[in-house]
Amino acid sequence: MRLYGIRLFVDDLDAARRFYGATLGLPLAWDAPDEGAVGFAAGDGHLIVERADPDGPDGALVGRFVGASLEVPDAVALYQALAARGVVFDMAPAVQPWGGVMAHFRDPAGNVLTLISPPPGATAGG
Repeated sequence: MRLYGIRLFVDDLDAARRFYGATLGLPLAWDAPDEGAVGFAAGDGHLIVERADPDGPDGALVGRFVGASLEVPDAVALYQALAARGVVFDMAPAVQPWGGVMAHFRDPAGNVLTLISPPPGATAGG
C-alpha cells in the first residue's frame, strides 16, 4: 500500500494552480479543469487540488488545517524564499523536539500546510 495523494479544497482553482505550480514550484502531474481539479507531483504522491463551492456541502473543507507535511532539505531557506514571494506563514521555522524544523503556511484559500526538514545529519526523504 502507498499513499497516492492528499486532497485540498479551494474556492479559486486558478489561484491554487498558480500558487502550487509557480509559487511553490511543484510540477504539474495532471489538470482536469472541466472537473474542477488539478494534481501536482509531490515526491512519490500528489497534492490534488479541487474546487469546492464555499456555499455547498464541501464549503467547510476550504481554508482549514490540512495536516499534510511537505519535506524539504532546508525549511528555513524555503521559508525565506516563499515569504519573499508573499506566502503567508502562521508559524515561522522552529526546531522541534524530534530535531527537525517545522513551519506552517497558507495557500490562497487559507488551507494550512506544513514544511518540515530533517534533523541535522539526516537527509530529506530518508
